[in-house]
Amino acid sequence: MIDRASVTPNPPNVTKGRPGTARWCALGRHDGISLPEMMMTILITMVMMTAAFGALDDGLTMRENADVSSEMHHNVRMGMNEMSRDLILAGQAIPIGGIPVPNGAGAAPINRPGPVPLTFPAGTQVLRPVITGDALGPLQLGLATDLVTIIYADATLDLGQTVLASIAADGSAMTVAAGTDITLPANELQVGDLIMFSNAMGTALQMVTAVSGAQTVTFGSLDPLDLNQRNAAAGTIMQLQDEPGTFPPTTATRVWMITYFVDASVPGSPRLMRVVNDHQPTPIAMEIENLQLTYDLVDGATDPAGIDEPVSPNTAADIRKVNIAIGARSHKKHIQTAEYQRTMQTGQVSLRNLSFFDRYQ
Repeated sequence: MIDRASVTPNPPNVTKGRPGTARWCALGRHDGISLPEMMMTILITMVMMTAAFGALDDGLTMRENADVSSEMHHNVRMGMNEMSRDLILAGQAIPIGGIPVPNGAGAAPINRPGPVPLTFPAGTQVLRPVITGDALGPLQLGLATDLVTIIYADATLDLGQTVLASIAADGSAMTVAAGTDITLPANELQVGDLIMFSNAMGTALQMVTAVSGAQTVTFGSLDPLDLNQRNAAAGTIMQLQDEPGTFPPTTATRVWMITYFVDASVPGSPRLMRVVNDHQPTPIAMEIENLQLTYDLVDGATDPAGIDEPVSPNTAADIRKVNIAIGARSHKKHIQTAEYQRTMQTGQVSLRNLSFFDRYQ
């Protein structure tokens, strides 16, 4: 009979056939991490973090580039769309030969809407629907920018649907017919508006200096554009009289004279501006620093294209298409390059109201 108490059991945590296992299992491994292992771990971590931060930086750069590009193209499109709309309307309800303006003996140059005091060339007899302005804008990046003036009739005010009730003998005022409303809130006649008079004797242009009540409009002398020069020898409303002091049946039409130009007066923020008649210029697109315009002409002979300005024997009356180039820049400098990003967009506008040619005239 075996005495169980005398039998010595296996030592705890000892596995037969595996020497040294007892110490491993009982104590576990508490030797720590060696220096090479720690350095390798840190190195791997740094490589992974560098890659992650690089990817993040690339993503942020791509996002910034996309935002800047989108903003620049939006600004250019805004400017291009506004200019194209006005150019398409150029010449609407304007006489084919243009509108006569005061000229000849006793006439002073007509002021032109624009960035600085400008005048139309001395001796100008008519204002064409498109009036060029090669290199008349401010210098940007060492290059002179262009401007352009566009003229067309306002189709929103039914001023010309009824013959005028009367015109002052000296042409200084007009009274509209009782059924003509010139005080509508949306498009009422205002000081600074231009009025084209038309009758059997021809056409003339004056600027509104006062509106009295619902029917009377005044054209005082020394208006801002200097159009009310009724003492000039030609091109004034006085030449529309059929006899001294009286006018034949005459209609009046409001006319828009619009100039586009680059405004560099605000440091660091060039803008594309649109000014109507003598009203305040309005910014159309921000961060626009270049405007270049060329013109295609139709003269029935050489038909020059891509010219900066018509030269003799051609005139602005031959313009049939406008080629537009608008340059924009980012509103701030790029983080990595510390330079502005820039883009240039081009477009062409055919002048629908100037395309008609009467071969039977």
